[in-house]
Amino acid sequence: MASTFFGLNIGASGLNAYQAALDTTSHNITNAETEGYTRQVMGQKASNALKVNSSYGMAGTGVSVTGVKQMRDAYYDMKFWKNNTMLGEYSSKEHYMTEIENYFNEINLEGFTTSFNSMYDSLQELAKNPSSLAVRTQVTNFAKSLTEYFNYLSESMKGIQEECNFEINNQVNKINSTAQQIAALTKQINTLEVGGGIANDLRDQRALLVDDLSEIVDISVSEKTIGDGIGKTSYTIKIGGQTLVDTGNYNTLQVVPRALKLNQNDVDGLYDITWQNGQDFRVTNSSTGGTLQALFEVRDGNDLGNLKGTVTAFPGDDKIEMKNTNINAVEQLNIPETGVVTVGNREYTYTGFEVTKDPADGKFVYTFELEETVVADADNVAASVGESIAYKGIPYYMGQMNEFIRTFAAKYNEIHRDGKDLEGNQGGDFFTATHRINGRDYVLGPQENDGEFPYIDSFNSQTGSYYEEIPEDAPLYGSYYFMTAANFTVSKDIITNPNRLAAAKNVDNGVEGNDIIDRLIALKSDRTMFKQGAPASFLQTLVAEVGIDTNKATNFSASQDNILKAITNQRLSVSGVDVDEEAMNLVKFQNAYNLSAKVITVMDEIYDKLINYMGA
Repeated sequence: MASTFFGLNIGASGLNAYQAALDTTSHNITNAETEGYTRQVMGQKASNALKVNSSYGMAGTGVSVTGVKQMRDAYYDMKFWKNNTMLGEYSSKEHYMTEIENYFNEINLEGFTTSFNSMYDSLQELAKNPSSLAVRTQVTNFAKSLTEYFNYLSESMKGIQEECNFEINNQVNKINSTAQQIAALTKQINTLEVGGGIANDLRDQRALLVDDLSEIVDISVSEKTIGDGIGKTSYTIKIGGQTLVDTGNYNTLQVVPRALKLNQNDVDGLYDITWQNGQDFRVTNSSTGGTLQALFEVRDGNDLGNLKGTVTAFPGDDKIEMKNTNINAVEQLNIPETGVVTVGNREYTYTGFEVTKDPADGKFVYTFELEETVVADADNVAASVGESIAYKGIPYYMGQMNEFIRTFAAKYNEIHRDGKDLEGNQGGDFFTATHRINGRDYVLGPQENDGEFPYIDSFNSQTGSYYEEIPEDAPLYGSYYFMTAANFTVSKDIITNPNRLAAAKNVDNGVEGNDIIDRLIALKSDRTMFKQGAPASFLQTLVAEVGIDTNKATNFSASQDNILKAITNQRLSVSGVDVDEEAMNLVKFQNAYNLSAKVITVMDEIYDKLINYMGA
């Protein structure tokens, strides 16, 4: 049977419940503008009924508070994380592609076009007066300006590559810091909730960190109840299937500078990422996503243009031959002098390489000299140098520049070597490349009566066993493989003595011949040199390509931003605080509180009559 004062207990339960409801509503209102805050709702239910020995059987006992829960929808959280990863990727690509575009725009504005046209205008003047030292000096200076423009463009691209590399380190540090904070918060949450507490605000802090993490890399999040379900959960975050956070524990990533380059044009010390335990962490695949993938693709992207072929080798071999390759022109070759060749699933470090032509089909055959011998049979196994990355990043654009200068310089030099200078000497290389260590100019083609030029049918890396010490007084022979946008220059012989510029095929009849100059001028409009057309068309096409890639990144970024805003609004419709709704709740809970107080007042009057007046 219920107590005589049972009604007071019922009223008191209402006071307690609606006081808690008012407190929860106040908490929501004061955090309405707090980033990451999730609206909280107090749960309540009718208290367990009391069995009484009367005709109505059960008596209500008031209201009970079941707890304060967060209004979150896991589906919208997952959608937000996935799309935030995509926005992180596209916005980063937009940023760096805009930088690249700004540098390449100078081709059309005041960089290449101005230098290229100025050089050819001076050649037109030289055709009129081939013996003029002043005009010859002018031609040389404008040609030097052209090479310096490519040097500048190369340094600018490398600067962006270094910027991406630095940012990769920052993002890895951010991932590690975020993982540490999430693990610490998870420990606090479990400790509090196992004891019966409510850790909603700590959960908000953790969710906000997960939101930030999802911008950097694609993640999968899982939370499961452990054991009998009394407050403790397991909370895991994975990146690409590998665990970053496991409840209160976390794994860390680290950046490791590459000992060897993947591409001839790369700067030194580019980072790879590994787990702290040494396990490899692959970024250059579509499953990684986020800012991190964008940084790697911009930094390393070669549009699948790395060297690929097949290898047949046997255990103990210290050299391997790669055939059936996709690169059969020296103008397109950008593998490093020393690096890593992957045969099947095995990686071998090579100390040097040699390239010859297969007499059967004229295709290149690459012979790699290995640091260690082959350890397993390879029968026509797929092989490659570097990584195959389906994005047009810095290596791709650097490779395009190299292809242009190598092709153009080879044609220009071929014509120039066919002429004679003012002193009757056979013309040499007009454009050349500077050795990166000793600063000497390479000799890129055979000179007059030169039967020793070694790079007509084959060339090598000049490293490992292919290295040969060249005396200072001997020509430094080299292939156009050694010419890059970074070391492209005009021959020192011609810079110091413009009379070495060859204007005519024969000067026996005087120094006013200009047939070589006419042939050089004709190169400007030679539409057979490149598949894009004349030389200027090649670079104009490249600029257009950069513009298209930048515009694509910009459009994707804007589109993804709009999608994410729509998802955020959907998310906020569930978890966000509506101050108008909370104001209505304040009034509603206030009225309920007042009515509960009125119940107690009425019961007090009843008990007063019962106790103080019925016995009088």
